[in-house]
Amino acid sequence: MRLPTIPVILALFPGLLSTCLAAPAASSGAAPSRAVPGRVSFLYDIHPILSRAGCNQGTCHGNANGKGGLKLSLRGADPDQDYFNLVAEGLGRRTNRAAPARSLMLRKPTAAIPHGGGQRFRTDSREYALVMRWIREGARSDVSTAPKLTALEVTPAERVVTAPVTRQPLLVGARFADGTVRDVTRDAVYEPSDPAIHVTPDGVAEAPRTGGEAGILVRWASRMETSHLTFVPARAEADFSSFAVRNLVDEAVQAKLRTVRVTPSAPADDATFVRRAYLDALGVLPTATETREFLQDRRPDKRDRLVDALLERPEFDDFWAMKWADLLRAEERSLDPEGMQAFYTWLRGVVHERVRLDQFVRDLLTATGSTYFNPAANYYRRSRDPEELAEVTAQLFMGVRLRCAKCHNHPYDVWKQDEYYSMASFFARVNREDKSKPRRQRFDAHEWNGEEFIVVSQSGEVTNPRTGAEMTPSMMGRPLVNTKAADQGDRRVALAAWLVQPSNPFFAPAMVNRIWYHMMGRGIVEPVDDFRPSNPPSNAPLLSALTRDFVANGYDLRHTVGLIMKSSTYQLSEVPNAVNAKDERYFSHALTRRLTAEQLLDGVSQATGVPEPFEGYPSGTRVTQVVPTWQVDPFLRLFGQPPRETVCECERTNETTLGQSFELISGRRIDTKLRDPSGRVAKMVADHKANGEIITEIYLAALNRYPTIQELNAASRYVTGKPDRRRALEDVLWATLNTKEFLIRR
Repeated sequence: MRLPTIPVILALFPGLLSTCLAAPAASSGAAPSRAVPGRVSFLYDIHPILSRAGCNQGTCHGNANGKGGLKLSLRGADPDQDYFNLVAEGLGRRTNRAAPARSLMLRKPTAAIPHGGGQRFRTDSREYALVMRWIREGARSDVSTAPKLTALEVTPAERVVTAPVTRQPLLVGARFADGTVRDVTRDAVYEPSDPAIHVTPDGVAEAPRTGGEAGILVRWASRMETSHLTFVPARAEADFSSFAVRNLVDEAVQAKLRTVRVTPSAPADDATFVRRAYLDALGVLPTATETREFLQDRRPDKRDRLVDALLERPEFDDFWAMKWADLLRAEERSLDPEGMQAFYTWLRGVVHERVRLDQFVRDLLTATGSTYFNPAANYYRRSRDPEELAEVTAQLFMGVRLRCAKCHNHPYDVWKQDEYYSMASFFARVNREDKSKPRRQRFDAHEWNGEEFIVVSQSGEVTNPRTGAEMTPSMMGRPLVNTKAADQGDRRVALAAWLVQPSNPFFAPAMVNRIWYHMMGRGIVEPVDDFRPSNPPSNAPLLSALTRDFVANGYDLRHTVGLIMKSSTYQLSEVPNAVNAKDERYFSHALTRRLTAEQLLDGVSQATGVPEPFEGYPSGTRVTQVVPTWQVDPFLRLFGQPPRETVCECERTNETTLGQSFELISGRRIDTKLRDPSGRVAKMVADHKANGEIITEIYLAALNRYPTIQELNAASRYVTGKPDRRRALEDVLWATLNTKEFLIRR
């Protein structure tokens, strides 16, 4: 963001340099009044009061249906309509020019008469005086005549504040087309992304002793900007003696940790790393043999060697194809069995053949033809109208949640309603034809049978329901370079070309953030698909560095996964230290998470040595290799397998429930595998293996480590003397499968 020039700042805000660098004096609670030259402006004096008082919030009069008979545009998006509703509706009672003090616009917010929103300002307040004066002057509108607001400038745009200072003043200037600049600090609305950080009415951000970090969304009139503040608590400098900087990931993470004075955890041990690496890259546990070989390897570069090997294994293709299938809502009811099989095979081929992610997305967005013979065309099978396609495309490939802009300007982002429908117009000419088989709608609007052909017509437009205007295709308010050429061809081609170009500010960061999320358990921007100024990344230099590397290396999924896995950051222990125990933002230690449903079932099968049977598939098939059908597997759904109804990563749940505990403790599925005569324990008993050898194998297969002496002795004591030795050893395996260590990715 461009900052105001130094002379302008000093003229507007005397003493700024000393104020911003030191803790401000305690506020008296009353801001100095500002003389309003000429008449009071509805657009720049009265309308901001409605936002400041919360009158146009969604919980109040900004609700879609209004409140108490008065409807205002959400967060002041439509000042023209707001003026009409305040002045022309209600028989003039809201703005009574004959008796201004009797205006509902003054009596309700001061609680002179009952008001559902309570008192919003007092009769001796500046807000009351401005509204009173405006009504006395005739309650005129200047929406069409006032100088255009060209910029909102917030100072500082970014700052690190270190204890003992815990307060940071914000200064907000409004710049207008006529060259004037106005101090609106006292009139702006402040919304921190971290609720622990509070902003006073006169624009002073205050943090608790424990510090914090937030994007402060600053709104005034039609503009919004963000100030990114980091408050560092009083503590010693961070210790990096055990943290080796191995690549660009570590450089950015260390710089951030040094700034916030957070010491990273120690490196994870080999047993933790090998288990983590297999789960994150392949979605499976390492076998007992693979674990033993890695733990016994004494080469100093064995971790890098393991990462390189994992990236070339076929399980990588299955696992990451499943992730894309989740996001693209690949489920049988929408795609039908044949389309589902074709789409899954294509997705796996994309990963296996290392198709560039920019080309993959281009193929999806521009797909035409048969949903059977051009599987990418299935992208248009589930989403069947231009508005939904705009929302899905923005969320998946731009990290933007666009839906809020469908009915009004986005309240927390820069997207306007016109931009929403301009984005949707790229898909206005996408149509579907049924050729080889009749389509049959069965139980709901998302169930279809038969092949479809995606075609692009030469006509079709999207209309903004608020204005009735046909919208021209544009990207973030920027028109196409050649709209006529796009209209003569396929508009989606222009959209895809803009989206995946290296300079695009959305695509590559969104892709990198998703990959980071899957490897680390949390996005650099979190939620992972919610990029907006008011939700800043926890480490912007890290996101930028990864993005540049991703583009420079051909949008290669494997390259970025490998880069992350080879970093010291990825290889940190999950065990916190005294400083970073509460850190979930800066990646100072590994974040633990429960195994996914598929990892859990495959892990149980591998640990017991009894593969899960899947109809139509050979023995030994893993869950991630199976194309899901409309029949829901109760075990997988219980442990969070997503129904694939939305494009949000949040659809896959990681919560723990009582039902999951019962399933693991006494569920038939696990019990059957434990008692199977062809299972791991039964075979080793039949081969006359010693108890200690079997117990060690159980630990290597299930927990991917050797048992400690105490664990080995305790398990041996339990088995010794039991009349049914095999059953006792199966109990040891059962107990191991019910430990947190088995259920958690550390």
